[in-house]
Formats: sequence, structure tokens, C-alpha cells
Amino acid sequence: MSARMPNPAAVLPEAMPAVLQLVEAVRSGGDVPATTLDLVHLRASQINGCGYCVVGGALKSRKEGETDERLHAVAAWRETPYFTEAERAALTLAEYATRLADRPDAVPDAVWDEAARHYDEKQLAQIVLWLGLTNLFNRINATTRQPAGATW
Repeated sequence: MSARMPNPAAVLPEAMPAVLQLVEAVRSGGDVPATTLDLVHLRASQINGCGYCVVGGALKSRKEGETDERLHAVAAWRETPYFTEAERAALTLAEYATRLADRPDAVPDAVWDEAARHYDEKQLAQIVLWLGLTNLFNRINATTRQPAGATW
């Protein structure tokens, strides 16, 4: 598989500092465990078919100590015993926030309320912003067909 074009961030490098600054601000702006942010990134990337982010995210998580069992189970997280109730709430929110057009009420109150049961407002802001960034990266990479494992 080859990309349709170089990664747009390489074509417009002046955009990259702002994007990286936002990534850093979101990563450090709350106290949601990095493992949870990585799980929601991986799940949203799976849904969006972003091979670049799925492979890259799984490799990063594995390097940081995530288990193979959990990484392999993210796609079927509801049917596995590997995730906490808080992680399950974040994964549910990730799925709804990624599939906005699938239903008239994109993120139902029940989904939000369950996430809010586990995360305070600042943590929810961190998760929502992280999902927004993940979906941004997924759309860039899937649209331009950035191959999994590629570097730029």
C-alpha cells in the first residue's frame, strides 16, 4: 500500500507545531490515565479504519507496558474481562463520539452520564478533546492512505 500523498503535516509543516502543542496540552491537561487515553485512541482508530493509528497506537501502548491481551481485545472489549468499569465507560464514549452520524442523538445522555460517573468534568474534557484529536488524525491518515508502520 502506498500513500496518495505525503502526510499533510509534512506538506504543510507550519501546521505541525500547533497540532503538537494541542496534543501535549490535552495529554498533560488532566489526570485521565495515559492507558485510558491510549485505549480510546485505539478504539476510535479501529472504527475509522486508520491502520496508521491502529498500528502506531498499539505499538506505543505495548512499549509503555500495555498487555497483549488488552490490546488484542479492544475491538471486542464488551465481550472481554480485561477492562475496568471506568475504561468501559471511556470506550463507550469513544465509540459514540466517533460514530456521530449513526443515530439522531449522537451521544445519548445514558452514555455521557456513565462516563461522568467515573470521570470529573476536567477528565471528561480531556477524553473528549483526545477523541477529537484522534478523529482528526484518523481522517487525515485514512483519506491520504498513510500506510501502517510508515514514518514521515
